[in-house]
Amino acid sequence: MIRSQRFAPLAALVLLAGCAAIGGPKTEVSIYSPQTGIQADPAWPAVDWQLTVGTPDTHALLDSQRIAVRPSPDRLQTYKGARWADTAPEMVQLALVEAFEDSGKIQAVSRWGGGRGDFGLYTDLRAFETVYEGGSPKVVVEIQARLVKHRGNGGLVAARRFRTEVTPGGADIEPVVAAFGDALSAIGADIVGWSLVEGQKSLREPAEESAEK
Repeated sequence: MIRSQRFAPLAALVLLAGCAAIGGPKTEVSIYSPQTGIQADPAWPAVDWQLTVGTPDTHALLDSQRIAVRPSPDRLQTYKGARWADTAPEMVQLALVEAFEDSGKIQAVSRWGGGRGDFGLYTDLRAFETVYEGGSPKVVVEIQARLVKHRGNGGLVAARRFRTEVTPGGADIEPVVAAFGDALSAIGADIVGWSLVEGQKSLREPAEESAEK
């Protein structure tokens, strides 16, 4: 299922009272929430196990509601007057949970803390930013993922790094936010397909080994 809205400012303007309280000018901040959605690949296996998705680990700047932009390779800044509705890790976690739900290929999926699934998906958010190269922006999302089996003998099933780059329709914040939604959708689909395949493979291998003995 693909949600029709590309991006949504949750509140057109949020007046930060902290500045006004000390007599300074009010700061106008727009709050954004990128919209995501995936189309299930018919080749993905339908599974009868449950998955728990953890909150991604990341560095301090990304673990916030600030929207990161890298004007040069060694400079990481944030967009003035714009914020995410949640922190970047929380948005990525929600996008992944919704991607698994939208796939229709899994019995149940939940955020970490909402129950313990047969498998756990743990991630590190390596990049969630706009990068400028040659004066043009591109949105970069990079995630290191680990699929861990909770039941049986448990342990690491598979690990892989995923990276998606999307060129926005312009340098303004609105097309940049829309590009973040596209990037989250693309990387979410990649992680869903990989997790379903690797999880099923890990369940088949012990059965195949037993049959050979």
